[in-house]
Amino acid sequence: MSRRLNILFLGGAKRVAVGKIILASAEKRGIDARIFGYELDVRVPLAAIGTIIPGKKWVDPDFSNHLEAVVNEYGINMLLPFVDGAIAPAAQFAASHPGVACPGSSREVAEQFFDKCISAEIFAKASLPIPHTLTDLDNPLFPLIAKPRRGSASKGIEILTSGEALDRLRPVADKYLIQQYIPDATEITVDCYVASDGRILAVSPRIRLETAGGEAVRTETIDSPEAVTLAERTINATGLRGACTIQLLRDSADNLMIMEINPRLGGGVVASVNAGADIPSLIVDEWAGLPVDRTFPSPGVLTVRYLEDIAFLPDGTKI
Repeated sequence: MSRRLNILFLGGAKRVAVGKIILASAEKRGIDARIFGYELDVRVPLAAIGTIIPGKKWVDPDFSNHLEAVVNEYGINMLLPFVDGAIAPAAQFAASHPGVACPGSSREVAEQFFDKCISAEIFAKASLPIPHTLTDLDNPLFPLIAKPRRGSASKGIEILTSGEALDRLRPVADKYLIQQYIPDATEITVDCYVASDGRILAVSPRIRLETAGGEAVRTETIDSPEAVTLAERTINATGLRGACTIQLLRDSADNLMIMEINPRLGGGVVASVNAGADIPSLIVDEWAGLPVDRTFPSPGVLTVRYLEDIAFLPDGTKI
């Protein structure tokens, strides 16, 4: 008799490819998996493979009660957050509901990385390399980059090249992380998965070759033992668990630094899956209590994203 796995994607409207991988992995293991999506608008791409449930905003005072009602009505036994705002609520919900899994870090660990200033302090305390952080506004070394300390998706970031630009931020400097700006740096994304017992099962570095609408559409895995080592050091120093994404910078002298951590599945994780770091399958296996082993992804695997259409009637019914 097959087991039932009902997964609720939180903010995963576009994650059709991830959903397909999960469904295929579950089928191979004799698990009857179904995908559900929690969205403000039911007319989203995920409807191609799952059931979309009208949801509430993460900050809505009634969100927790509504989520509980959805979990009970649809028999949800796994929450999978895909956007920052859903991570902490999902982790907190799973912590208080033993029958619901959430393959990620605890709320306490995850919330540290939603504040870039706190993150920088954690990295520095653990002797992890980061760009020089400006602590004395009277002795700046330009250029600088100012990031809203609680911002996401690169919103509100400013490059500061003069004292006048810095002076504009002085009254609200405590709301920003201000660091050395590194021109022509290469951004490296590292997709990771850490078992609940702390074993590191996947570390896959990749670079974005082309983006559209803020998402990678051409991604290639790379051979970078240094990035793998730094990601492992970061995981061990911070207590990350489950699926997580570590963003690195590589400067012109090949020095690697941590830019930020997203304690969730990355939008381009399919590239790592194609290279051999099958993180969605690890999620299924760990949930099912099956043996899980370290994966070793191949470098040089190029993943190209393409568009596919889905249509809805005026009442939201999928055609």
